Parts: sequence; structure tokens; C-alpha cells
Amino acid sequence: MKKIKEIIVVEGKSDTSRLRDCLGDVDTIETNGSALSDETKIRIKQAQDKRGVIIFTDPDFNGNRLRTIISKVVPDAKQAFLPREEAVPKKSDGSLGIEHAKDADIKKALDAVYTVTEDNFAKYTNNDMIALKLIGDGDSKQRREYVGRQLKVGYTNAKQFLNRLNMLQVDPEQLRDAVNKYDKGSTNDTK
Repeated sequence: MKKIKEIIVVEGKSDTSRLRDCLGDVDTIETNGSALSDETKIRIKQAQDKRGVIIFTDPDFNGNRLRTIISKVVPDAKQAFLPREEAVPKKSDGSLGIEHAKDADIKKALDAVYTVTEDNFAKYTNNDMIALKLIGDGDSKQRREYVGRQLKVGYTNAKQFLNRLNMLQVDPEQLRDAVNKYDKGSTNDTK
């Protein structure tokens, strides 16, 4: 198995352990929760400069909050997303997390990494979101969940979904295709 070149930024020791079980020799930086210290920010920035960084946080509120903070520190970092349903613990008393994901789901998330580039990307607007019924429609939440899974960008609320589409510079044709699949009732192929 090839070693991942980049350093993967995760939330904690259990995520690192899970990635090593799944991928073997992988390097991580653990944020140790959502309160990102200045020291950790510096380590992440140095890692980005030396080898590159993949942000791979849990698909929950704190994980999304942390992803936003890290993205401000290293805006050109790569991004990997795990859908919520693939991060559910076996026991009902646990919280969502990468540590609960199956090997295949972790590998699929890392294979679908997004890289942000500087080019002439035309940013999406609220009007685009309305036109695609990703906001302001009776089933907008379900539509965003489906489209987020199809594009492998994860699910968030409407405002964050718009931000994520722009941050990751999602191709307009891919976005339209995912929305069209939802409209055609292809929601049974979400995994």
C-alpha cells in the first residue's frame, strides 16, 4: 500500500489509531478537540508547507467548526469528508466520528479529496442555491444531504453548504448532475 504523502489533520488519538489500523503508516496532527491552540496552528501550517495537509474531521458540529478554523490557517489544504451515516458508532451512546467508520468508507473519503485552487472560479450565490432548490424549498435539507453525499463534500446547513461549494470550487456541472439525480428519484444509490 502506498503511503499518503500529506499529513492528515484529525481531532484526536482515536482518529489517528483508526487511520493507522485502516491505512498503515500514516502521519497525523491531532487537534485534541475543537479548541485549536496556537502551537497546533503553527504545526499545521508547517506541515502544509513541507508535505501538504488533508483536513479530515468528524462530520458533526464540532468537526465542521474545526474544519473552518483550520481552513483559515491553511486555505489551500486538501479536504476529505466522511458522510454522517458512515461515522455512526455501533453503540447508541457514542458520538459521530471517523473512529467508527469502516475501512472502505475511510479509503473512499480519502480517495475523493478536494484540493482548492486559485483560478477563475465563479462563486455560487444564494440565487444559485434557490434555483437548485438547495435552500428555500420544502425538501432542501434532504436535497443538500443527497447532493453532499454525491459530491463527497459532507452535509451542513444551507449557509455552510454554500460556503463549502465555493471553498472547494465544486464544478457546476457536477453540482447540476447531483441535483438532477435527486430530482429523478435516484436517492436509492446514496452509498
